[in-house]
Amino acid sequence: MELRFESSLFIVYFLGLILIPIWNKVRKSKGNWLLYELGWFLACLIFYLLSLEVKSRTYFIGIPLVFLGIFLFRYFKEKRRLSNGLLFNLFLISFGGYLGLLAITTQDPLLILFLVTLFIGLLLLLLVGLYAIIIFLYWNALIVWRKEGHSLANLLTLFLAIGLTGLLVLDYVSGHFLPQWMASLFAIVPMILIYFAIVFYNFLTISIIYQFNRPKYTQDYIIVLGAGLIEGKRVPPLLGNRIEKAIRFYNKQKEKTAKTPKLVMSGGKGDDEHLAEGLAMKQYAVEKGIPETDILVEANSVNTLENMRFSKEVMEEDFGGNGYQAIFTTNNFHLFRAGLFARQASLKANGIGAKTAFYFLPNAFLREFAAILLMRKRRHAMFCAAIVLLNVLLALLQLLTSSLAAG
Repeated sequence: MELRFESSLFIVYFLGLILIPIWNKVRKSKGNWLLYELGWFLACLIFYLLSLEVKSRTYFIGIPLVFLGIFLFRYFKEKRRLSNGLLFNLFLISFGGYLGLLAITTQDPLLILFLVTLFIGLLLLLLVGLYAIIIFLYWNALIVWRKEGHSLANLLTLFLAIGLTGLLVLDYVSGHFLPQWMASLFAIVPMILIYFAIVFYNFLTISIIYQFNRPKYTQDYIIVLGAGLIEGKRVPPLLGNRIEKAIRFYNKQKEKTAKTPKLVMSGGKGDDEHLAEGLAMKQYAVEKGIPETDILVEANSVNTLENMRFSKEVMEEDFGGNGYQAIFTTNNFHLFRAGLFARQASLKANGIGAKTAFYFLPNAFLREFAAILLMRKRRHAMFCAAIVLLNVLLALLQLLTSSLAAG
C-alpha cells in the first residue's frame, strides 16, 4: 500500500515537471517557469511529509510552521524590514531540523535518502564553496572592468576577492606558524567577516523575497526613481529600464482596470547635468507614448531618500491629500533599500524592480549592502567591538596560561 502511494506521488510529480513548461508556453507567460517547478516540488514534498506525519501520528511540522507564521505575520505587516530576512532564515533552519527529526522518528528511506543527498551537497559547498566564490568574484570583476569602467564603485567584487584570498593566507599562517594566543588575535578578522557574511545573507534573502511584490492594479501613482544621465542630458539604459518597467505597469493597469495612474519622474539636476533627471525621464516617457498629462515631475531630489520625500509632497499636492495608492520602480538590486527609504520617508509604497544584466548584479548588491551597513553603522560597530574584545581577552587568557605552564 505504501509503495503504491509513493509510486503514485512520483508519477504525479513527474507529470507536473513535464506539464508546467508546456502550460507556461501555452499561456505565453514571461514569468520564470523554474519558479513554478520549484513550487511544485515543494508542494509534493510537503504532501509527502504530511503523509509521514499522519502515519507516525506526530506533529513535528508545527515547529517550522510557527517560525513560518511569525515571518509571514511580520512580512505582510511591513515588508520593508531587514529583520524579515533573519526570520525567514530561522524558518529554514527550523525546517531543516524538522526534516532530521522526522527522518529519525519514521526511518523513512526516501526521506533519509533526500537528507543524505542534501547533506552531501552542503558538505561539498562548504569544502569548495569559498574557493568557488573567490574564482567567481575575480571573473566577475574582470567582466565589470571591461564593460562598466574602472570607477571605485565598480571594483567591489575585485576588492572582496582580494580580501578573501588574503583571509585564506592569514588562516594558513595563523594555523601553522603562530602560537595559540596570537592565533586568537588573528582570528578577529575572519570572525568579523563571518558576522558580516551572516548579515549579508539575511540582506540578500529579504532582497530576493522582496522582488516578488505583485502590486494590485489600483495605483494612483507610479514613482520612477532617477539615476545619472549620459552626458548630463540623455537617459542611460539603467534608468531606461526603470522607466520601461513603470510604463509596462501603467499600460497593464489601464488594460485591466481602465484606471490610469500617473507617472512621477523623480530626480534633480546634478552638478554635471544640463537638466534635471526628472525632465529627461519625462521626455523619454513621452517618446514612448505616455501623455504629458499623465506625468508629474519632481526635480529637486539628489538621493533616494529625497526621491521619496519630495515625490510624496508632489503626490499629496496633486491628489489633494494622502489617501492615494502608490508604488515605485527602480532596478531590482536597488529595490529593497529603496523600500527602506520609502519607509523612512513615511511613504506607504512598495516597489517593483526592473531587470539588470546578470554580470552587474554581484557588484551592485555589494554596493547596496555597503549602503545598508552605513545606515546602521553604530549597531555593526558594537558587534565588531564585542568580537575584538572577546578575542583579546581570550588571547590574554591563553598567554597567561602558557606563561604559568612554562613557569
